Formats: sequence, C-alpha cells, structure tokens
Amino acid sequence: MGVGVALGAARQAAMFGLTAARRRLLVSLEMNNKDRAYAWFLGWMANNSNLAAKSRASTWLRSHELSVSTVFEQGQNRASFSGFDITAGPGMHWFRYRGAWMQVKRERETRATNISTGVPWETVTITTLSRDRDLFLQLLSEARDLAMQGNEGKLSVHIPDSTRWRPFGQPKRKRPIKSVVLDDGVAEKVERDIRAFLDRRQWYADRGIPYRRGYLLYGPPGSGKSSFIQAIAGELNYDICILNLSERGLGDDRLFHLLSNIPERSIVLIEDIDAAFNKRAQSNEDGYQSSVTFSGFLNALDGVASSEERIIFMTTNHIQHLDPALIRPGRVDVPILLDDASPSQARRLFTQFYEDGEGINSVISEKEEPLDQEQLRALASSLEAQVRKAMDNGKRVSMAALQGLFILNGPRAAVSKCSSLFAQR
Repeated sequence: MGVGVALGAARQAAMFGLTAARRRLLVSLEMNNKDRAYAWFLGWMANNSNLAAKSRASTWLRSHELSVSTVFEQGQNRASFSGFDITAGPGMHWFRYRGAWMQVKRERETRATNISTGVPWETVTITTLSRDRDLFLQLLSEARDLAMQGNEGKLSVHIPDSTRWRPFGQPKRKRPIKSVVLDDGVAEKVERDIRAFLDRRQWYADRGIPYRRGYLLYGPPGSGKSSFIQAIAGELNYDICILNLSERGLGDDRLFHLLSNIPERSIVLIEDIDAAFNKRAQSNEDGYQSSVTFSGFLNALDGVASSEERIIFMTTNHIQHLDPALIRPGRVDVPILLDDASPSQARRLFTQFYEDGEGINSVISEKEEPLDQEQLRALASSLEAQVRKAMDNGKRVSMAALQGLFILNGPRAAVSKCSSLFAQR
C-alpha cells in the first residue's frame, strides 16, 4: 500500500471512528459525469459551501482542492458579471449531512475524454457509515430539487451523444404560447390534441394501440414552426430532444436506440425532414449521406420494437417532397399547415407588438407621436386590408418578415413600409 493510500485510509478510519478491521461498515455511492445526478450533486455542494462560508458554519470542512465556475447573468443587451461558484475539485473532501459525516472523492481521468465535447471522464464517490446509507437518496433528492429550482420557468434542449441524450447549452426560458401568432384556431387545435393524447394512456392500452403521437408542421420558411414547438413544449413543461438525421455517424441502430431511450417528458423534434429524405433517397446540402436508411427510419418510428410514450414533431418546408409512406397515419397523426401571414394573423401580430402604443424597440425606429387605442385599431385594420389585397393578387408575406419589420419600426412606419415585403408565391 502506498503512503498516500495508507494515510487516506487512516484519515478515513479516524474520521468515522473505525478501526481497520471494521471499515467494512462503510458504504459508498459512485456517480459519473454522464449521469444527471453528477452535476446536481456538485451544484448542491457548491451551494452549501457558499452558504456555510457566509454563515461561518462549522459543519462543512475546508478543502484544499477546489474548482471555480464563473457565473454570468444575461441582460437584454449584454452579459453582466455576477460572481463565482466555488465547488469541490478533484481530490478528497468531507462534509456533514444531517448529523452524518460523509467523504467525497472526486476523480478525473484525463486520458479518457468524450470525443464530441472533449470533457474528461469524472467520477464522484460518496462514502459514509452503512447505518446512514438511507441519507444518500435524501441528499440526491435535495440536490435534484435545488437544480430544478434553477430551471423553473425554463426548458432544456437535448442532443444525441453517442447512444445517449445530453443537455445542450443552458436551459432556455419558456416561450409563452400566445407569443406565437398562428392562424385562427391552429395553436388551440394542436394543444388540445396533445393534452387529449396525454390523458388517454389507458385508452390506448385497452385497445392495443401504440401509445405515441406524431405531428408534421409544414409550410413556407418563417411561418413559426420551430417557435411553436418550443412554445408548446414550454406549455406542457416538456423538454426538447433535437434529432438531426443527417448527422455524421448516425446509423439505423443508433437511431433506433436513441428513439427508444428518450428522456422523460420530452418532445422529439426532427426539423427539415425533407432535407434528410427526398422521397426515399437521402439528401444533404454538402453531399454527405448519413447511414440512416429510409426503411430504418420508418421502423424506428413505428416498427414492432419501437418505443412507446413518445411525441414526435417533424417540420418541412416542402411536404410535396415527402414519401406518402412517411406521412401516413400512425407515423404522422396530425399534419398542420403553418402558412404565410393571413390578414387576421398580421393584425393580431401588429396589435401584440404595439398595444402599448410605442412598439417593442421604439428607440431605433422613427420618432412617432403616441397612439391612442382608436388610432392603433385603425392602423391594424389598414395593415389587415393590405395583406388581404396582396393575397388576392397572389402575393404573400411571412410572419417572420412582419416581425422583423415591427421590431425595427414604430406602428405608423411599419404600416407604410409593409407593402415592400410582399412577394409573389
């Protein structure tokens, strides 16, 4: 036994009041950095370390091995510095939890890294007396609840990492569903359908119907497809798993495994499905063809061994390019057209932007006199009439183009410049 190991064992025995012969009374819990609990626990330790430092509590032992995480608060125009989080670095640490001493050993293997992220393999091992083993679940539950508090009002985006899903970036703030202006009744129809599906688990089971639901949002670019999916996920308190069928290294087996192991309360999003499969042929802008076959994709969607309890949203700008086998019921249960702006959509978006009479970003628009509600309604009617006339002449305008116009202009300027956006479709 090396000197460091012997000294570590001696310190451990002394801390727990055990002789070498009775160390078998210890129990250990190991977590690796692929498990969500790993980040939750380190965050919990950082939070309690900071609280102990502020209150000068003696229940947390000082450590010589620390790590730092710089925290920023994002403002509207720039990131403003907030502070630092100090947590346990690689090494040995001790703390007391609900009267029980616990040892934490954080180890990092620099020779083994995640190929896609470059993050080294890490493990955390918590050791305590066997009699206190029930505290592990209490501690992890507390760490999870603390992490969830930080994500309240947000949704997480996941991407594939080998055969697993991992969070991508920081959680995003939920987008109110009313902020996505669709044609009359469309948003309500989709939300009702999803909620009805979620409430009918037993109904599906009783009739032997696979418990999964597929949606296809189709229509021209800028019609709000991706924004609506983000908003509906936030409304349901679901996360989003983004799947790119053209990803290099993605094959039928890996695709099947990913779709069979979706995180709980998550929507799978496959954007621009026509870019992956044009009819039954693979397609990709840079000429690269992934290993996912059309038949493999269909089997992953609804084959004999495909997963249950799944909601999938697919989007396309060109539904005519999709094979009928892909969009049949059972794979696509609810096709929804999200088109260019209708007259009523344009009016509702205008009113949503300018209902305060000033506009969202009036500081960079032409100076305009404040509007009263009657003047605002008159301008909204004028915009609605312009869109209706353009449609009668075969011209259209996207919701994204209108939104960009409204952001950069006051209400009067927006209405006067609107005609320049109309394009022949």
